[in-house]
Amino acid sequence: MLIPMLASKAAPGLARTLTQTRLNKWGYTHISDDVFLVASELVTNAAAATPGEEIRYQCSRDSGGVLIAVWDASPERPRARPMVETTLDTLDVSEEHWDDNGGRGLPIVAALAAECGHTPDPSGGKWVWARLKP
Repeated sequence: MLIPMLASKAAPGLARTLTQTRLNKWGYTHISDDVFLVASELVTNAAAATPGEEIRYQCSRDSGGVLIAVWDASPERPRARPMVETTLDTLDVSEEHWDDNGGRGLPIVAALAAECGHTPDPSGGKWVWARLKP
């Protein structure tokens, strides 16, 4: 399944909903939490890289497991931000900075996936992907 969607705050939820149907059909509900988290992180990053533009979401399976891949038009390579210890004193819960408290997405993807990476698209942009074993 390759689904174009708008890079927005709603995109990760849409990706999870579409993925749930696939995992149920394939009998992979036992890895659904990990797959949902990986899908959410990759779609969130794509939406942040190209807000308001089209992104493409793919969820497929092969002999290696479940493949989650997200395309965005940005040529920038995905980079994990430095991990910073967050405490209640340093957490900024103001509405304008709520999303700035992240930065753990790519390390979480790497921890959950059997393999992950990014691939430039010959037509422009890049695919960021992760494969999870069933």
